[in-house]
Amino acid sequence: RTWLCARMCACVWVDSCWFEIVYYSMYKHIETMAAAVAKGVEAGGGKVTVMRAPETLSAEVLKKLGAPPKNEEHKECGSKDLAAADAIIFGIPTRFGMAAAQMKALLDRTGGLWMKGGLLGKPAGIFVSTGTLGGGQETTALTFITQLTHHGMMFVPIGYGCQKLTDLTEVHGGSPYGAGTLAGGDGSRKPSKLELEIAEYQVLHACDG
Repeated sequence: RTWLCARMCACVWVDSCWFEIVYYSMYKHIETMAAAVAKGVEAGGGKVTVMRAPETLSAEVLKKLGAPPKNEEHKECGSKDLAAADAIIFGIPTRFGMAAAQMKALLDRTGGLWMKGGLLGKPAGIFVSTGTLGGGQETTALTFITQLTHHGMMFVPIGYGCQKLTDLTEVHGGSPYGAGTLAGGDGSRKPSKLELEIAEYQVLHACDG
């Protein structure tokens, strides 16, 4: 199968493609965005599995941070899961403008896949969550591309095909690199309707042609 013209795939290809959405979410922002991305996959006729990156913090630390329980319906992702999917979309919260350690740890454990070329040529997309508008909407994706590059994966941005990205009537996340949400400095802001629509577009735009 060929990845066509930096688009998620041709419509007929989406119909037979298995997407894996792999996310890390401490306060549910990225998890909510992942549901919207999955909705877009299904609307395009594709198959999707939503999985979460393994937690690296202890239960005691998570309790002190006020983190809600994990969604047990979403199983933890491992190297074999990454290798099995046709395409992967990573949902990444930012930490100081870069990917959270939990997501980085997941990729750090893929040395075996790297040795075998297990992810070579596999399409990948990225969506993010940041505290503020300038807190890493682009840099989180940009710096994570190095992980994809070393595996020979093919990064597929959304560009400006989604006109909602240019909407200036409200403050919102998202960039040409991928969908995004703003959590606010204290995490109290939830993904907006506009942000969720952009997230849904992340894969659904593949069926435009």
